[in-house]
Amino acid sequence: MPPGCPACGETAARRLYTKNGCDILRCDSCGLGRTETAGFDPQTYYTSGYFCGQHADGYRDYLGEEPVLRRQFARTVDFLRGFVAGGRLLEIGCAYGFFLQEAKRYFSVSGIEMAEDAAAHARQGGLDVIHGAAGEKTLAPLGPMDAIVLLDVIEHLPDPCGTLALCERFLKPGGVIVLTTGDFNSLYARIAGANWRLMTPPQHLWFFTPASISHLAARLGLAVEVSDRPWKIVPLSLILFQLRRMLGLAAVTPPAAAAGSSRIGVPVNLFDAMRVVLRKPKR
Repeated sequence: MPPGCPACGETAARRLYTKNGCDILRCDSCGLGRTETAGFDPQTYYTSGYFCGQHADGYRDYLGEEPVLRRQFARTVDFLRGFVAGGRLLEIGCAYGFFLQEAKRYFSVSGIEMAEDAAAHARQGGLDVIHGAAGEKTLAPLGPMDAIVLLDVIEHLPDPCGTLALCERFLKPGGVIVLTTGDFNSLYARIAGANWRLMTPPQHLWFFTPASISHLAARLGLAVEVSDRPWKIVPLSLILFQLRRMLGLAAVTPPAAAAGSSRIGVPVNLFDAMRVVLRKPKR
């Protein structure tokens, strides 16, 4: 993992296995996993096809799953408000804006999204969403934030440390960053190995552990306020879609069945996904 682990700085790493033609490495110190890949272009991958079943490691029918997804996002907003009651909120990787629609009841919201069609859909819904990657040019016009949210996003980023450092800069003192991601040190991940449900390189470039998150937060001057593994309401259509991928089956579902399963939410917890709150100290 040269020139060093972005979380803890350790230079020693070992190759675990190869998945989808990519080598998977793990830091010997904090356990952070990394995908070694070349030629992967996020801008051509994260398009409308990613959200409508054209990628086996994407979503089956994101738009059709809106009611279920918004139920889950409303729960996330309630959780967030236990740390920041209101103010200005930015979501990085906001997709079609479903979380922002729930959050705008309490916050002044903005979003950044890589997929152009998704960003356009969010804007049509009255949201302030910028199309592009999170960077100085996209964050600077938005100004300082009370809360920044990355829901199942950080594992996709080419430079997660750089993005979190940028978030820290644009976070008000006392503000929080809320992120969700897989737990590479979970029992399921360790037993499943290359067959772990979240082991989907090159879409997933990083595989975090609680230790790696703690090291990364410390390097950025942030405090880990909460780290837990909550239950999640997941669309049945997405569960079936991912099961087909994991079993190596065709991802085709009859339209009527897909529509019906998109409206059904199932409580799920495999205890292999983390929810973390990082707090910026008050000055």
